[in-house]
Amino acid sequence: MTRVRWRLWLLMIWVLTAAMPGPAGAVQPDEILPDATLEHRARVISGGLRCLVCQNQSIDDSDAPLAKDLRVLVRERLKAGDSDTAAISYIVARYGDFVLLKPPLKPGTVLLWLSPLLLLLGGAWMGLRAIRATRPDETAGMPLSDAERERLNSILNGKSRS
Repeated sequence: MTRVRWRLWLLMIWVLTAAMPGPAGAVQPDEILPDATLEHRARVISGGLRCLVCQNQSIDDSDAPLAKDLRVLVRERLKAGDSDTAAISYIVARYGDFVLLKPPLKPGTVLLWLSPLLLLLGGAWMGLRAIRATRPDETAGMPLSDAERERLNSILNGKSRS
């Protein structure tokens, strides 16, 4: 009985996984170039360009009208004979480095590239401070000196000296 249940569960998981949609490209049929080589180059380029509306998607995956305009622009540049780097440079010249999903390392983007490392180091520093703050005092287990014992007794007996 349990083997049958496991097989049904596995079959159900497999069917649900197979039925899940994969990443949907937003490229419309009217945008696709007849030349397969140019189309492949356009897909590679547009996969590395950020949608300026969505900001977390490439223009290849975005349905935004601006993303469509950028996809068409990339294809136009390739049809005009631009190399991949020339087409990317043209788009970057118009929209800035922000349009690149992987911006280059230069003075204006150093903070962007170093921020994950800085956040990691800051988190480690805060964690170490938290660990040190919870450590027991090293002097907690030491016996009292005669002066401390005398002072404690005077406090407990109500003879506090200020």
